[in-house]
Amino acid sequence: MSTANALRELLRSGPGLAGTALMVLLFVVALYVLLAFPLDFGESQWSNPVVWVDNPKAVPPVWINALRGGTRPPHHVFEGTEPHTVQTARSGPVHTWRFPFTYDSSHPPTFLAVTLTDVNYAERPPLLLISLKRPDGKQLRIFRHAVRGPREDESGPFKRYAQTPLRVQLSTDEATVSAVQEFVADEFGLRLDGAQIGGRVDRILFGVPGDEADEEFAPLTGDYEIIIQAALRAEGDSVGKVRFVVGGAVFGWMGTDSLGRDLARGLLFGLPVAILIGISAALLSTAIGTTLGIASGYLGGRADIAIQRFSDIVANVPVLPLLIFMLFIIGPSLWIIIFILVAFGWPGLTIQVRSMVLHMRTNQLIEAIQSLGASRRRVMFRHILPQIAPYVLAQLIFAAPSAILAEAGLSFLGLGDPSIPTWGQILETGFRTGGIYVGYWWWIVPPGLCIVLTALTFMLLALGIEPIVNPRLRQPAQ
Repeated sequence: MSTANALRELLRSGPGLAGTALMVLLFVVALYVLLAFPLDFGESQWSNPVVWVDNPKAVPPVWINALRGGTRPPHHVFEGTEPHTVQTARSGPVHTWRFPFTYDSSHPPTFLAVTLTDVNYAERPPLLLISLKRPDGKQLRIFRHAVRGPREDESGPFKRYAQTPLRVQLSTDEATVSAVQEFVADEFGLRLDGAQIGGRVDRILFGVPGDEADEEFAPLTGDYEIIIQAALRAEGDSVGKVRFVVGGAVFGWMGTDSLGRDLARGLLFGLPVAILIGISAALLSTAIGTTLGIASGYLGGRADIAIQRFSDIVANVPVLPLLIFMLFIIGPSLWIIIFILVAFGWPGLTIQVRSMVLHMRTNQLIEAIQSLGASRRRVMFRHILPQIAPYVLAQLIFAAPSAILAEAGLSFLGLGDPSIPTWGQILETGFRTGGIYVGYWWWIVPPGLCIVLTALTFMLLALGIEPIVNPRLRQPAQ
């Protein structure tokens, strides 16, 4: 059957059409990931806590609000490089950043944080002031920070927070707690000590006291504004970037884990890794099994006996204990996993191909080709291989999901490569940190569905190829 006819037959069947569509979709998404993500995403970002420090921890995806009709607070991140306004004061220029936003949730933010990056000054250090303007017209200063001055052995111009930005968790900052304490005393007449305010800074800043003069604060919805001011001392002084985070209780399309990592990005990066594992392991093991099976069945004699006995030995080696032993000795590596899957994945196909070749080598076509003086290699790979190619292709497609599931199982056991995020590792982290017991379903269900969907894609393709391999299953043309 020609390639065009085979493709036409594949697309005629429901499983073949569905498998082809899913495979095209997976490859398009994998190509996008390869173009949009750095190749060292695992080491440079996924395993780097600094990248995810401003994300909320272990929160569900944003669309959970639409499904449950809830009002969990969204996550807000405000960044500014160029100030919105520049004013000239007696002490020097004052750069101001303003970040207005609407807060309509019935729950307070999970945290407040500010980050200051790349501060340069000539002589005197600048002063950073942060204020919060509330919907009720009240405004309070929640943070004040004086940049560290020059050391005795240091000469200007001076650079601060260039390599390591200054990040302050305002929800637990002592200065912010004191400012909130003064605010509730002046505006609401409540005398609360630091212990009563601690852990409730966000609720107080985004709320008002209840009907009774107690410690309970009801949410205050409406338009808020973050005002960040940098009081500089000279015209040449500058602030590279300011960043303010209002932590939410939902995040992204797939939520976050206990470290604040965006699970959607981890799942996306796991797709090309899964395809690499499945296709590379399936291609190599199928190539080895097919080559040895053809050689065993056609050559016969001692070569046949040697190949079959070697296949029996490899097929009976306990792969999982051996793989665990090698990963403990050499260290967890994705390439070691692929090597083991290839090294022990070919014996079954070798035995099956051999039985098919034993029948082919005695037919009249092969005998006629041999009588014309064709070499053994030409007979095996130019005349026998094309006849068993459809069957080999079907076995190749069946082997890919097996390799993906094997890697996911190893990663779930904690034997995966920690430098590369995979779906199995995400599952293992969720189980290990107790995500399944506390109801973090977004940490467990999506990677499992990704594994199932990828395996289902290959299985649908294999079902679609069956009519090509077996003419009896073909539907009559209409």
